[in-house]
Amino acid sequence: MSMDANEKTLTLFTTRMRQMILQYKETKQENNSLYAMVDERDAKIKQLEAKLNQAQNDYNSLKLAKMIEISTTDLEAAKKRLSKLVRDVNKCITLLNEK
Repeated sequence: MSMDANEKTLTLFTTRMRQMILQYKETKQENNSLYAMVDERDAKIKQLEAKLNQAQNDYNSLKLAKMIEISTTDLEAAKKRLSKLVRDVNKCITLLNEK
């Protein structure tokens, strides 16, 4: 090989090495960017999971409160029906006593 051929080979090798280094740096930067995106998504997922858990807890609390409310309403209605029955029985007793 002549000196000129060696120089060309060396220049080509140097150029290829620079291209590889540049490509490596770009790939590394892209990789870091992707890791940052993944971390951001993970944080968002955790935030949404926390919101979902809170919503489920709120829903269960509301459901329980509604059941208690219905029970209380039923109790009030039952008391009213019972009072009416007692009044009706008293009327019947009064009517029977009059005869």
